[in-house]
Amino acid sequence: MKIAQVVCRFKPYKGGIGNVAYNHALGLAKSGHKVTVFTPLYTAKDKRYSSADYEIKRLVTWGRIGNGAFLPQLLGQLKGFDIVHLHYPFFGGAEVIWLAKLLRGKNFKLVLSYHMDVIGGIFMRPFFRFHTKCLMPKIIKSADKVIVDSMDYAQNSNIKEFVKQKPDKFIEIPPGIDLDRFFPSKKDKKLLYQYGINPEFDRVLLFVGALDKAHYFKGIDFLINSFSVLDYSGDQDSVYRIKLLIVGEGNLKKKYQNEVAEAGLKNKILFADPVSDKELPKYYNLSDVVILPSIDRSEAFGITLTEAMACAKPVVASNLAGVRSVVDDGINGFLFDVKQEGDLANRVNELFKNNELREKMGKSGREKVEKFFNHDFLTKKLAGVYEDLIK
Repeated sequence: MKIAQVVCRFKPYKGGIGNVAYNHALGLAKSGHKVTVFTPLYTAKDKRYSSADYEIKRLVTWGRIGNGAFLPQLLGQLKGFDIVHLHYPFFGGAEVIWLAKLLRGKNFKLVLSYHMDVIGGIFMRPFFRFHTKCLMPKIIKSADKVIVDSMDYAQNSNIKEFVKQKPDKFIEIPPGIDLDRFFPSKKDKKLLYQYGINPEFDRVLLFVGALDKAHYFKGIDFLINSFSVLDYSGDQDSVYRIKLLIVGEGNLKKKYQNEVAEAGLKNKILFADPVSDKELPKYYNLSDVVILPSIDRSEAFGITLTEAMACAKPVVASNLAGVRSVVDDGINGFLFDVKQEGDLANRVNELFKNNELREKMGKSGREKVEKFFNHDFLTKKLAGVYEDLIK
């Protein structure tokens, strides 16, 4: 099949939606399909990433809205494809694809991945509300099939009424994990030295995610504030120190670093140097517990959770729709009440104090990923959705 993947951000930018599109493109291409990724060209740095497996077309923007961009040229670019797969939200691109579907009708096979509701900060919230009420329903209705990371999220999101009306239109396909890349291994000695971590006494709490305004919902401010209520010592038989290691880049990184310095926590909250995709599994394996402290439903899944589980690490995450479909509370990790510092601290310390519990939960997490999030299996399921549409 000739397949177009349309996404608002793509590698080398690191973000959940772009990572999903990347995995789709690579998996489908390696399965023998011809794949082209259409994405905005924001800066010259975007051109640093290319692929021999699939084509990337970076289109000049006619205006930008956060991680979205107006791309009217998509109307002419998306001709001759068996399938057009839109990753939503994509403000400025989704509307053009909706128009293309309107003009070409049944000959334009459109699959839409609904990744998340968009809430936004105080300045952008009115626009997002308008889009959700007036434009998003038209885009959803135009799609031939809608893919969601989890039905739990879909049934509790802005598209819940559409799911009730036409349940057969919606298909659950979670993001897949490359199990040959993410797997358990020993803590890297060079990284232990680099970040001053003593494996005998230090417990490493790891966060992985973008540190920019578009990802405000990841809850880094909340996580930093929560650090003050964490119990720094275990029981009488096990004394430990907690170190929070934050892996990620973005335009808010300096702000977060300043907050940590002002709080006098520079020796306890560490910011990693830029981490390549190749090195990322080493950081998961450096940790004892991985955390996702997201603060609202803009977080729909949490790929970092499945990456951590693939490395046999227990996870602690906000009890949000979608996220709770990944974390089985008490089995492969813990869920805590959203924005509740004390509940977060209790869950983290419960794991840090119990080596056997961490090992047991980590093993359960690996087993779940192998069963439900295998990248190769999910790629075949996605290709099957495409094939059914073009029969």
